Amino acid sequence: MKRSRFSDKQVNYALKLADQGTPVKDVCRQLGIAEATFYVWRKKYAGLGPVEVRELRQLREENGRLKKLVADLTLDKHILTEVVQKKL
Repeated sequence: MKRSRFSDKQVNYALKLADQGTPVKDVCRQLGIAEATFYVWRKKYAGLGPVEVRELRQLREENGRLKKLVADLTLDKHILTEVVQKKL
């Protein structure tokens, strides 16, 4: 999973600035991000504090690792069942 170059605190700071009335263009220019990136952040992290954002990101990374592990194990199981069927 691609790691963001912005920390959880920076994301939260950008959202807080916009909520306080700073124009989105100015916030994006200050952080060096595209407006689309800002709106993606707003959609994902609206109403969350920095702790919740960090936890959410950690849970998504763990979920990705677990999905990959399940896919690998499923593939191994499939290969082993084919080997057993060929021996019979």
